[in-house]
Amino acid sequence: MTREEKTAVVAELSDKIGSTPFIYFADSSSMTVAEVSDFRRKCFEQNVEMKVVKNTLAIKAIESLENKDSFDDVIPLLKGTSALLFTNTANVPAKIMKEFRKSNERPLLKGAYIDSDVFVGDEQISTLSAMKSKEDLVGDIIMLLQSPIKTVISSLQSGGQTISGLLKALEERGE
Repeated sequence: MTREEKTAVVAELSDKIGSTPFIYFADSSSMTVAEVSDFRRKCFEQNVEMKVVKNTLAIKAIESLENKDSFDDVIPLLKGTSALLFTNTANVPAKIMKEFRKSNERPLLKGAYIDSDVFVGDEQISTLSAMKSKEDLVGDIIMLLQSPIKTVISSLQSGGQTISGLLKALEERGE
């Protein structure tokens, strides 16, 4: 790889790392080409971009960022074979990895960068896969807000039926 190609890769990685809120770092060593292709396909289907990169280029890309201090805990993860998973939904890569590992040993989770928090180690995969996405949280909030309103409306509607039944009974008695 020439110096110009390396510079281009570092610039591209720097842009990608700087603009993506959720990045997973995976160990894809000892995976066969077929396994990597299958895993990449599953990522693509879920809008997760997977890149296998040289660690030195990834480190240079991180060091070129303005907020490079927030990635201090990530740099030690960049050893061995590294695959970077870029996504806009925090829990999707963890779910993909967890599902994929039901039939394969790898990829292992080295760590994840989630909104400036760093989760280190493969044991974090369950925690990350259980995280709620932004869409899930918004849905939960809407449900919580709708619940009291539905209760009030339901009470008013049932109360209206009770009152109209009572008025009808009194009217019939009066005749």
